Amino acid sequence: MKCLILAAGYATRLYPLTENFPKPLLTVGEKTILDWLVDDIDSCGAIDEYAVISNHKYAQCFIDWAKTKQQKITVVDDMTESNETRLGAVKDIQFAIDSLDISDDVLVIAGDNVLDFSLTKFIAYAKQKSASCIMRYFEPDGKKLLKCGVVTADSDDKVLHMTEKSPTPATNWCCPPFYYYTAADAALVKKGIESGCGTDAPGSFAAWLSTQTNVYAMEMPGSRYDIGNLESYEKVKAEYKGINR
Repeated sequence: MKCLILAAGYATRLYPLTENFPKPLLTVGEKTILDWLVDDIDSCGAIDEYAVISNHKYAQCFIDWAKTKQQKITVVDDMTESNETRLGAVKDIQFAIDSLDISDDVLVIAGDNVLDFSLTKFIAYAKQKSASCIMRYFEPDGKKLLKCGVVTADSDDKVLHMTEKSPTPATNWCCPPFYYYTAADAALVKKGIESGCGTDAPGSFAAWLSTQTNVYAMEMPGSRYDIGNLESYEKVKAEYKGINR
């Protein structure tokens, strides 16, 4: 299985910290955000290669970081150089699939989230379902629901409906940026793009895929810290101060 790490954004809301440095390599506790994610996922032994999808501006930073890791990590440079010319998450996924000729199951994750639970639980869930899977958590704040993917699922977690950034969210089940795609479904990313699914938000492909085949939504077993601005970064740093597990 391959793990695709979405890290091609420009994190403009974190300037000046990220003006010349990528958000996923900011330090939280005693590790970078990417260290937390990769070290956790690698503990289950299911991933044989990690691909960090970067823009051209930050690619060398990720290459230098990858040299410090024991895992097989490939940096995929999508060659964009500004927030205005970025490909968008779904096109970045397809770019990595094409660049690395991927034909395996893939775990797709955002590279800028800190979690208080292990993503290995999500991998185990997807393997048990033998299907593509997303995650969901209950979000009581209606304003936050307007900015994320929202899902409706049945009693077996099967996705009945999913939207990205809908002005009228159908439920309070919000989808964080973590996705498991079977090899057969990962091969449909190009078709999804050609069919008109959104390409900016990573969940847009999952929403389209759920109209084509069975997709399941695991309830998230903990919390995540979405580092979107300087205030949220300082908050998570304070909570993780001195932690190195």
